[in-house]
Amino acid sequence: MALHVFVAMPYGHRQNIDFDAVYAEYLKPALEEAGFEVFRADEEERAGDIRTDMFQELLLADLVVVDLTLDNPNVWYELGVRHALRARGVLLVQSERAYQPFDTYTDRKLRYRLKDGRPDPAYLEADRRSLARMALATMEARQGRPISPVFQLLDGLGEPNWRQLLLTGNNEFRQIYETWRQRIEVARKANHPGNIMVLAEETPTWALRLEARRLAGTALMRLGQYQLALDQFEAALALDPDDEANQRDKAMLLAHLGRKDEAREAANALVRQQNGPENWHLLGRLEADDWIRRWRKPGSRPETLRETAARELPQLVQAIEPYMNAFVCDPSHFRSGIDACTLRHLQIHLGHPLANPASLPNLEGGAIWSCLAALERQPDDYRTRAAWAELTLLFNPPDAAAKAWREAATVANKDWSALESSHRQLLILRDLGFREPQVGAALTVLDDEIARLEAPWQPRRVFLFSGHMIDTPDRPVPRFPASQESLAAAAIAGKLDELEMGEQDLAICGGACGGDTLFAEAALRRGCPVHLHLQFNEADFLQASVAFAGETWVDRYYAVKEHALTRIRLQPDELGPLPKGGNPYVRNNLWQLYTALAHGVDKVRFVGLWNGEGGSGPGGTENMVETVRRYAGRVSIIDTRQLFGL
Repeated sequence: MALHVFVAMPYGHRQNIDFDAVYAEYLKPALEEAGFEVFRADEEERAGDIRTDMFQELLLADLVVVDLTLDNPNVWYELGVRHALRARGVLLVQSERAYQPFDTYTDRKLRYRLKDGRPDPAYLEADRRSLARMALATMEARQGRPISPVFQLLDGLGEPNWRQLLLTGNNEFRQIYETWRQRIEVARKANHPGNIMVLAEETPTWALRLEARRLAGTALMRLGQYQLALDQFEAALALDPDDEANQRDKAMLLAHLGRKDEAREAANALVRQQNGPENWHLLGRLEADDWIRRWRKPGSRPETLRETAARELPQLVQAIEPYMNAFVCDPSHFRSGIDACTLRHLQIHLGHPLANPASLPNLEGGAIWSCLAALERQPDDYRTRAAWAELTLLFNPPDAAAKAWREAATVANKDWSALESSHRQLLILRDLGFREPQVGAALTVLDDEIARLEAPWQPRRVFLFSGHMIDTPDRPVPRFPASQESLAAAAIAGKLDELEMGEQDLAICGGACGGDTLFAEAALRRGCPVHLHLQFNEADFLQASVAFAGETWVDRYYAVKEHALTRIRLQPDELGPLPKGGNPYVRNNLWQLYTALAHGVDKVRFVGLWNGEGGSGPGGTENMVETVRRYAGRVSIIDTRQLFGL
């Protein structure tokens, strides 16, 4: 998605300068050529809404370009607002002027040339190139030294949280944000991380891109797709390297990927950087997970598990300390208090007395108080309810534990993933024989609740297809002549037989006449479910991608659509309107690619009916091939040049 630029400048003719021409001939073309989306608050066109949109632009725009050729009070005011709200992302331009105002005297400004009050044609191309270069350089340096003199001189001043500053009322940015947020939430609830990955690349500003990458990474992490999730968090950190929440999640993912030393070093670095509860909690979790990995070996007898866990006492104690530090830092961080309390009880259960037994009641009381206070604040939050239910395992009889877990399950909002995560944690306690009646009662509640929900279906493998359509009648150079249909169908069928496609797999493709339809038909004959991703609503899609090849192909499309194993997914319904300047075909291919990868890179089998040509931009067959290969996925290409003899 293009970076967003707001231009603050005078309008119309001022002091013999045509600023509309400066915008139309110099600023806008130069910035668009550099890949930016450009917006200028035109007072006449947006009467009544100008101040609202202006403030949102000054808060959220990736870059603000300010023309200081004249001492226009509105322009100076807008520059001041941006300097107060954001530390970086300002570019100053001006034509020749007699003097430099004191407040910006030392600031670097890019000069452009005028002739007869308009951009000088003799220098226009050079001035545009200079502006494009400086705009890109400004964005590349957005994590460096603050540009705003406010943030330079007021040491310790932090940028405000943009979500808290979204203006009330029906303004452009609020509409964009709310629409985008709703799409993300629908995709999250539907368990469609591929949708989130596409939406993450379409956000209009830096702030939304950062949030979208985090949401996509979180969704993939919950699905156990750790490498894909890591890519999302690294993309977020490229936008803001100082974001601690993203640094913590990256450290957790490194641990999940077996890179434990890197994860621990990252956690320790965060603790050194900021002695806060979340960073200490991360370190405690890494140490606790390491302790669990040391003793929890598949196939071991319960006695062996407990004996091994007891022998790993030093690692257990090492996990308790960071949790205690987190709880001491912030007693409202009830999760750390509960974790420390649980591990202390496990230490006693495994036969190791506490060095200071008198301290345990204080810890227990603090954890109970902290969790109860959190329940008062957010009684319908599943994580808080589940935390309280964990405490009941330590202090209450089985019926009370079961009741607490039933109350937690009630507010889980049918979140299968959240319930399954709690279930996995209880299984660890069961393996250690810890408070068996209480843990058994809790597991019974969760087993019943999870059984009522439909677990996300996980295919054995995902077959992703991309291929040429039947040639249109006016295509000058043949690529897939209609006469070669049977040859292509046989080649696709042979490849799917070679790859042993079956009923437990999933096929993802478009629905166009030609390769898509042949692939879908072959998959259905093998009992494989098929998801057709269409870039338009059905009527428009049929007109653009099927009907031109004749009624026979339209009938075949409907036969595929009406098959019991077929599901139609419409891009406009799931992803919303196409972003400004977007390409629906590129978007659709990315959507298919990300949906396939989100099931697990190791599961993806890419099949292409392709002549090997095409650009390397996002969304094309070549991009699909490169991406699947980058993640060590398997690629099978049916070369149409050889197959058709073209």
